[in-house]
Amino acid sequence: MKYKFSHIALSTSSQDKRVLPIATQVYEILSNAGIKVSFDLNLEKLEKDTKIKHKSSNYIIKNAELLIAIGGDGTMLNCSRRYGSKGVSILGINLGKVGFLSDIAPNEMTSRLLEVIKGDYVEDKRFFLEASLEGKKGIHTALNEIVIHSGAIAQLIEFDLYIDDSFVYRQKADGLIINSPTGSTAYSLSGGGPIVHPGLEAITLLPMFPQNLSTSPLVVKASSKIKVNLINSKLKSQLSFDSHESLMVKGRQEIVISRSKSELNLIHPKDHDFFEGCRNKLGWSSGLVKEQN
Repeated sequence: MKYKFSHIALSTSSQDKRVLPIATQVYEILSNAGIKVSFDLNLEKLEKDTKIKHKSSNYIIKNAELLIAIGGDGTMLNCSRRYGSKGVSILGINLGKVGFLSDIAPNEMTSRLLEVIKGDYVEDKRFFLEASLEGKKGIHTALNEIVIHSGAIAQLIEFDLYIDDSFVYRQKADGLIINSPTGSTAYSLSGGGPIVHPGLEAITLLPMFPQNLSTSPLVVKASSKIKVNLINSKLKSQLSFDSHESLMVKGRQEIVISRSKSELNLIHPKDHDFFEGCRNKLGWSSGLVKEQN
């Protein structure tokens, strides 16, 4: 049988003890199907099997057609930034508690993997966000959210917000969450932000504990250029990306955030349904289920 993929890589950033046996099982499934398998260096501690090839990120980006991320959403975010932003499709095996990005459970792994390699799957395009700082080189990306915050307990930052060069407001708050639809079920959700269907071309802005009580979450088109001007010249702030990478921002600073040109191609089983995931992972309709049972 001719399979959809000829070269698949595996990765993780999880310390979960289940990762190694699952990675071994995935390797056996794919190898038995005649598919070339590479492990990235995060799996280098796997058993000393000479058949298993540990490869650099650059090698995987150039050669792998699909990357299987084993872990929770943290692993998926890590793999998405490292590989997905470079054009490698991502499939997740979920070892986490929520897992909106990775949706294959370990107990159904064999059947689901066989379906995927036969081409029985759906593709799900997600866009990244990127940020740049005035006067500094480098572009920083995030899949879920970019957060501007004080970095200190009970300390407000003050900023002016512009959308496409139009002034929106001046705000004092603990910070500001700028998230993609993918990130609407992550940090933004815990702050009271809206759940945005991943198919929508939109960006959400959510002030964190704003001093102005009338401030509400703001949803803008994904093509918007978002500019945040920090006002207080004496305070230090932080800029974080998917709660993983952080930058210190000193004093007055202009931060520009926009949609990145990079896209993530997520691979899901054929019967994947976003709203079913919300019901299962957020406990929607739990009372109705109990009544029916």
